[in-house]
This record gives sequence, C-alpha cells and structure tokens, in this order.
Amino acid sequence: MTFGTTARLLHWIMAVLVIAMFVAGNVMTMEVDRPLQDLLFVFHKSTGVILLLLIALRIVWRLTHPAPPLPASVPKLQRIAAYATHLGLYVVIVVMTVSGYVRVTAGAFPIDILDVLGIPPLLEKNEALAETAKSIHATAKYTLAALVALHVGAAVYHGVLLKDGVFSRMWPPVKPARDPA
Repeated sequence: MTFGTTARLLHWIMAVLVIAMFVAGNVMTMEVDRPLQDLLFVFHKSTGVILLLLIALRIVWRLTHPAPPLPASVPKLQRIAAYATHLGLYVVIVVMTVSGYVRVTAGAFPIDILDVLGIPPLLEKNEALAETAKSIHATAKYTLAALVALHVGAAVYHGVLLKDGVFSRMWPPVKPARDPA
C-alpha cells in the first residue's frame, strides 16, 4: 500500500521548503551582501509561516488518513525507528516554526507575508523571550538536520539497496493512476 497524492505532495513540498529554509537560514547569518541577506530574511520568515500552516495541515491529514502499513519484510526495530523519526520530524518542524515566529515577533521584526495579509504579531516586544526562542531555534536546527539525514538515509537504503517498496510508498510525488492503493 502507498500514500495518496495529497500526502505525497505535502511531503515533497515540505521537503523542498525545509531544505531551502536550512540553506537560506545558514547563508543569511553569514557575512554576505546586505541586499542578499535582506532577501533571505524575507524568504526565511515568510516561508516559515507557510511551513507552519503546512505542518498543521499535514498533522490533520495524517490524523485523518493513517499511514499505510510498512511491508511485512520490515523488521520491528526498523518500524519503531521509522515511527520515531517521523514523529520527531513533525515535532521539530513545529518547534522550528513556532520558535522562529516567537523570535521574530518578540524581537519586534516584521514578517512581510503577515504584514501584507494584515495579520498583526501575536506577541509584544520582549527581548528575553526573543533570545530564548532564538536559542531554541538554533539548537533545533541540528536536531532537524540529523532527523532529515536519517530519513533520507533510510529512504536511500530502502529504495536503492533493498528495493522493498518502502520508498515507492511516497515516490513519485503524484500517485500513479495504476496504483490501486
């Protein structure tokens, strides 16, 4: 059994955005030209809002559309690791998006996409809160990077080495019409 097109699209859109956010977040904190840095900050903050909405949608989707079972050939320990990794990815993406939002709004910085939509910040300026959120955000990025690496490694292991059908549950991004699941 495989995931449907909605779950696949949510997965791959979020995968691309998370990777883009990781790259943008790292580059924007380096010594780069100010116009590039400004552009990356706008991208990073706006995409963070989009990711927060997508992770909320993805959680609701997952709760109402359970994952198809793994093939019987997958050992119990790998099933547990897969569940823990997926849960960890959901949790850390929520932590990253919320801590980023708190860092920016408590630091009294704008989030352009919300400003355009007329949505005011939910928090007042609070430097101590902003610094705590900044620390959480910076620490969580390493956890997210580790979980993504583990997830990608498992996908490669199942898709290239084992060819046991685990990878094809989520690839291609649009479910083939011939797939009965």
